[in-house]
Amino acid sequence: MLLRWVLQLHKWIALAVGIQVLGWVLGGLIMTALPIEKVRSEQHMAPVKPAELDLAHVLPAAKVIELAGLSGVTEASLKSTPRGPIWNLAEGPGGEAYFDAVTGQNIDEITESNARQYAIAAYKGAGHLAKLVYHEEAPSEAQVSGAVYQAEFDDPERTSFYLSAYTGEVLSRRSNLWRFYNFFYQIHIMNFSGNQNYNHPTIVAVTAFTLTVVLTGFVLLWIRIARDLKGLKRNKAAAAAA
Repeated sequence: MLLRWVLQLHKWIALAVGIQVLGWVLGGLIMTALPIEKVRSEQHMAPVKPAELDLAHVLPAAKVIELAGLSGVTEASLKSTPRGPIWNLAEGPGGEAYFDAVTGQNIDEITESNARQYAIAAYKGAGHLAKLVYHEEAPSEAQVSGAVYQAEFDDPERTSFYLSAYTGEVLSRRSNLWRFYNFFYQIHIMNFSGNQNYNHPTIVAVTAFTLTVVLTGFVLLWIRIARDLKGLKRNKAAAAAA
């Protein structure tokens, strides 16, 4: 009775989670087989050295906040960007503003001409800039927020750079290789929403079911071995009595 119950439990749960286990293994194989440097398009990063910040001419964050008349700033970060030094000020969740760190003036978004110039300067390779698209909100694959320019290059990997529409920085790099990798990565973590959450309920439930398959497998193995040992002892006893 125990063997039949454990066998049925093992069989049906294994059938339910078997496809996802295949996805885990296949996703793990893809992720370990592909060089992460190429997935990140590091071979297409031009060796650009950020300009040194001349702190003697940079306004303190407090002065910029005072000039802008802001209140409730929760975070301030000074960046060396293609546009020069910029203060990035955050006001609560999702609220950001950019200011010239030398003049203290609020800066507008870069022009399409600027974005083209910055994208070409940041790129290394045989490809050429084939397309430049402005997004008021970054596409999900960029995995950043806010307005961006998407610069697409015509190299074999179809590399895309996502540039901040305010600072001109390359925030993320994508390619067909990254998209292939990311497809199997999403299967591996069972999360197709585009975020990096490893603790969502689906993967926890399927992992628990998979553990059940493993544990019932050990029980079945133990029962089978015990039966085989008993049969071996009976055979030895029968042979000795003959």
